[in-house]
Amino acid sequence: MTDFDFDASMEMEDAPTGDFQEAPRRKLVLWDVLTAVTLLLTVCLIGYFAMVFFNPYTPLNPLRPPTPITPLALPTATWTPLPLAPTWTPTATVPPTPTNTPRPTWTPYNLPSGMVFSPTPSPTATLSPTPTGMPFTVSITPIESTIIHPDSGCNWLGVGGEASDLNNSPVLYLIVRLGGTLAGETVDLATVTGIAPDYGRAGFEFVLADHPIASNKTLWIQLFDQAGLPLSNQIRFSTYDDCTKNLILIRSKKVR
Repeated sequence: MTDFDFDASMEMEDAPTGDFQEAPRRKLVLWDVLTAVTLLLTVCLIGYFAMVFFNPYTPLNPLRPPTPITPLALPTATWTPLPLAPTWTPTATVPPTPTNTPRPTWTPYNLPSGMVFSPTPSPTATLSPTPTGMPFTVSITPIESTIIHPDSGCNWLGVGGEASDLNNSPVLYLIVRLGGTLAGETVDLATVTGIAPDYGRAGFEFVLADHPIASNKTLWIQLFDQAGLPLSNQIRFSTYDDCTKNLILIRSKKVR
């Protein structure tokens, strides 16, 4: 049996040693070259992406963003005041003197039981003279405050009313100014139409005192638009020390 035993060392000694050692050395050099090429490509790619990141408008970027539009620089506006003519002289304009409107006469009346007061002017209501050039006329009628405020009794003095257009439709948000003096005190009040619905959709109201006070046309009322332009003249009226005339009813009617 010893004649047929395989001796590996004998086979190795018989093989040509030069070819056996040269093959692993070639493989090692090939992998080194491939690794170096891969590293070189990686460095190139990193450099490329870094260049595109910091300068996306480079010609090497196939997906360049659109070129931003340069903002338009507008010239700075300068204001040059217009000089007055050498011969210009300021002239004072004297405002026209307001004309007192006579108070219309009115006969007190009592509503029958069960009737509801309507702010619509009755056919027999007396209107004040039409203010020249103004689009609204004003009618003034003293009545008893309990018609509007049933619980007020004689412990109340005020002014209220409404504004309507050519078709008797309510005109909302007009400015109503009340001024003058009452019992030696200055009165300067303002409100808008549409906040006192007891007088109508365009109703307004001023509360002056907790008792009737007599005055002789020391108070006036005037209508303005939202721009502050007058829509009626200053209409002066009186108040009365009378529980049946402690509400001055004002109706403003557009005439043009």
